[in-house]
Amino acid sequence: MFLSGKRAVVTGSTSGIGLAVARALRAEGAQVVLSGFGDEGEIAALCEELEASHVGSDLSTRAGVEELMARAGDTDILVNNAGMQHVAPIEDFPVDKWDRIIALNLTAAFDACRLAVPHMKRAGWGRIINIASAHSLTASPFKAAYVSAKHGLAGLTKTLALELAQENITANCISPGYVWTPLVQDQIPDTMKARGMTREEVINDVMLVRQPTKKFVQPEDIGEMAVFLCRDAAANVTGANLNVDGGWTAE
Repeated sequence: MFLSGKRAVVTGSTSGIGLAVARALRAEGAQVVLSGFGDEGEIAALCEELEASHVGSDLSTRAGVEELMARAGDTDILVNNAGMQHVAPIEDFPVDKWDRIIALNLTAAFDACRLAVPHMKRAGWGRIINIASAHSLTASPFKAAYVSAKHGLAGLTKTLALELAQENITANCISPGYVWTPLVQDQIPDTMKARGMTREEVINDVMLVRQPTKKFVQPEDIGEMAVFLCRDAAANVTGANLNVDGGWTAE
């Protein structure tokens, strides 16, 4: 288990992609700190399963991110995965949704990185993995805040890669296509309303229409990619935006 002795903080890790990443890192020996909301009993069971700790602070606030990083302690691997989505035409897009999406999907990653990097520099090793999206490279209508945040996250990743290039710290994006997670499932009703479509039409004609494989990406695919980025073999992979999108961005 090549990550024994390393501490990994994975945001948004009580379900979906984040949980799959946490499980994959734990399988390689990392000490995992979970972050996210959910049923208390289910979270307790996850902590027992992964021998993990959990911090349930609200990462849409700077104070919440600072609480997470302080309680987590020295962080060797930081996976910024927490996010939310809202689908609406620009003229109807609620400004409070814009603020919260930008705060959670982008500003929280900035704050977590600035707090994690000092230890990584002292340790002479670190891995920053930002879970972006195919929407960090392309756009879809009705997703102004999400697309803006994910483009920003890709830019933040490149900047960190350049700043940390000589510190043995890498920074990379993983950009999934549509992954079958609660976040994606929750988009379906909003998209049905915004576009006047049925559930089946949203899945086949909106979500998977640009994914040539016509299959949802699985959360475990992202977990395995995160593990690869932590290996010594990936020491020269930095500033990359790695697509796990069923061919979406190959167009």
